[in-house]
Amino acid sequence: MEAYGDDIFTEPDLDPDGLANLGPLRPMAGVWESVRGSDDHPVGPGSDADDAEVLAGTKNDVFVEHYELQPIDPQTNGPQALYGLRYHVHIVKPGEVETFHDQVGYWLWEAATQTITHSLAIPRAQVVLASGTAAPDATEFEVVANAGGANYGILSSPFIDAAFRTLSFRIRVTINADGTWSYEEDTVMQIPNREQPFHHIDRNTLRRISEPTPNPMAVEAGGS
Repeated sequence: MEAYGDDIFTEPDLDPDGLANLGPLRPMAGVWESVRGSDDHPVGPGSDADDAEVLAGTKNDVFVEHYELQPIDPQTNGPQALYGLRYHVHIVKPGEVETFHDQVGYWLWEAATQTITHSLAIPRAQVVLASGTAAPDATEFEVVANAGGANYGILSSPFIDAAFRTLSFRIRVTINADGTWSYEEDTVMQIPNREQPFHHIDRNTLRRISEPTPNPMAVEAGGS
């Protein structure tokens, strides 16, 4: 609360241009694709894994990823100002149409505290709210959430919580000099009858295929 003072109701004057106020998130705006994703996930008897993979308890899959991030109008919580990107991730295995992974949420930037907030929801009945700090011109940053967190955390359905209890979530983003960006995502989960937590790792490098669409307020301010 130190960044805002005692007045929790008065809203600041906001620049309508969402793209211009994204801090370190700015290079991620747009529509991206990659065919080189890598996913290490847990497997066991009854899965489509082979015997060696079942014995090891893990399987690696490659994937094709479509990641769209579009700027939103600035948001306020009283004196707090947030600029952000609304995103949708859709992933399939090469040559397939069945969804391998689907995810929606927001990447948010708060300049006053140099905080990045990442929210995600997946259609497996699980949501995450993660955060981290970064300089406005940072080319590498990380956000983290832990189970049981009072402000940033992880919520799952009863089945997910019992069978694949998620202990922590981390995603590290790197903005590359060639205009691409990369991520490494580590979801740590506790699986029954396994002594050690399992690190579910996803990695990819994405290349922009389309520029972002300006947010509605920015379009209106520009007279379009």
